[in-house]
Amino acid sequence: MLAIHDRLAELYQLKQKRDLTDDESMEFDICMKAFCDWVWRMNKLKNLSLLASETDDVEWQLAICARMDELTHTGRDSNEL
Repeated sequence: MLAIHDRLAELYQLKQKRDLTDDESMEFDICMKAFCDWVWRMNKLKNLSLLASETDDVEWQLAICARMDELTHTGRDSNEL
């Protein structure tokens, strides 16, 4: 889990107890956008991994899994344009 995911969870919990300040609300929106982008990229890689599996392309699937691992731990995909 990335730090941005932790912060999003914190802000969500605050939002359940009280109204967020303007700064917190803006930060919540920024975190939510980053989280949605991360999920979109991860799902793209999962679909590519499935395609690699279905075509028995082990080398490609391993490369995709490495990208998924990198995205999981750093939030980045160095192979993405």
